[in-house]
Amino acid sequence: MLDLMPSLGTWRPAVSGQRCAVATIVAAGGSVPRPLGTSMLVSEHGDVLGSLSGGCVEGAVVEAALQAMHDGGSRLESFGYSAEDAFAVGLTCGGELEVHIQPTGAAGLDLDWLNTVSGLQSSLALIRRLDAAGGAVVVPDPARFSAAGSRELSALLGGDDAVIRAAAAQLEPLLHGGRAGLVRLAPAEGCGGSAPEAEPITLFVESRLPAARMLIFGANDFGAALLPAGKLLGYEVTLCDARPAFSSQGRFLAADHLVTDWPHRYLAAEAAAGRLDSRTVVCVLTHDPKFDIPLLETALALDLAYVGAMGSRRSHRQRIDGLLARGIPVEALGRLHSPIGLDLGAVTPAEVAVSITAEILASRAPNPASAWGSLKDGSGPIHQTSTPEQSKVTPWT
Repeated sequence: MLDLMPSLGTWRPAVSGQRCAVATIVAAGGSVPRPLGTSMLVSEHGDVLGSLSGGCVEGAVVEAALQAMHDGGSRLESFGYSAEDAFAVGLTCGGELEVHIQPTGAAGLDLDWLNTVSGLQSSLALIRRLDAAGGAVVVPDPARFSAAGSRELSALLGGDDAVIRAAAAQLEPLLHGGRAGLVRLAPAEGCGGSAPEAEPITLFVESRLPAARMLIFGANDFGAALLPAGKLLGYEVTLCDARPAFSSQGRFLAADHLVTDWPHRYLAAEAAAGRLDSRTVVCVLTHDPKFDIPLLETALALDLAYVGAMGSRRSHRQRIDGLLARGIPVEALGRLHSPIGLDLGAVTPAEVAVSITAEILASRAPNPASAWGSLKDGSGPIHQTSTPEQSKVTPWT
């Protein structure tokens, strides 16, 4: 649902007060076009905002959403691929989806309220209860969320401390990591214990954090090419160089932040101020030991998603020797991507930018080694999520 919230204020059916239903991917298996949390809104007149599969199942979802609005209740629809039934609605990619469909206006899904909340926050999460009890909670700061201290979550879960503790173990990693996922909890026990047939508590979590940061060090042709590539991937891009004559050039003005400072000093200050996290990417393109060595020494001591440095094989060996001489542990050097980028045969700055961003994407894959080859040479699902639990289609019981 979070993916649609920025558009609610301009989508005519929502603005005009029409009844709507929201359809959300809550579980997936195999190769699927869109990730968990992807949503589509359907108005009472059949207008659609968003897409779940690029066309494979949308028609069936619209029909189910219209029926949900007519009935006034939520439902779960499953879609897969059936080679036996040529007329079956399914995913030609062979994957499986579970789509939860719920009318808006009740159970915490008031579109006007969600639109207002979305406009106030760059960091936001939505916890929806999908079982019969219903309800929803908006979390304004998911990175710092604590289940134990949330009165709203306690009310959503019925105030049972054991259920809240069980929820915290699953909810907090999803919220803190900016991810989406389905959480199932055993129902609270009553005086005589919970009945075997009691419906499990089912929560769906969507978390949106501020954009991850890409720090590019080196105001040169390669930095100029990497800057728009990083923004295309959704990063908040900073370009830093110690030399004013270089960093002040107009071709770098598209950066979100343009900094003139010694690279290692700037990186250390950002870390001390709490403006870096485990999603941060550092690309060292200065290709000058007096900048590279102290900068990499600082970067490798931090919990960052990716640290890469440009240079030849010879430059890399000299760089490693310099870092070892400064006492950098060998295991820390194992996290350094140097020479930077995948071996794509890149030569021009634009090609090198593609090589670097490809390596950043590969490093984020669940199994990085599998991401270095061509898709045509692989097997199994194309799209994989970060944890098996998020990719598994769980029977709805």
